[in-house]
Amino acid sequence: MNLTILSPEKEIFSGEVKSVKVPGSAGQFEMLDNHAPIVSSLKPGEIRVIKSSGEKVSFLVDGGFVEMLNNDVSLLVAGVKEG
Repeated sequence: MNLTILSPEKEIFSGEVKSVKVPGSAGQFEMLDNHAPIVSSLKPGEIRVIKSSGEKVSFLVDGGFVEMLNNDVSLLVAGVKEG
C-alpha cells in the first residue's frame, strides 16, 4: 500500500509500506493492505511505519488526520519530528 505523510510545511514521507500504526483519537490502530476505508483524527503520539523493505521508521506528531482508501493512506499532521 502507498503512504503519504504531509505537514503544512512539506512532504515528510511517501512510499510503499507494509503497515502504518497511528495514535487515533479513540486509541491506537494499525492499517495493513486492504484495510477498510477509514477517516480518523489523530492525537499527539507516535506513527510507526514498516516499509516494504522491512525497515522501521517512526515519527512523533502533535495530532492530525488519517484517511485510508483503496490502499492509499494519507496522513495530514502538525508538529512532526522523526523519532
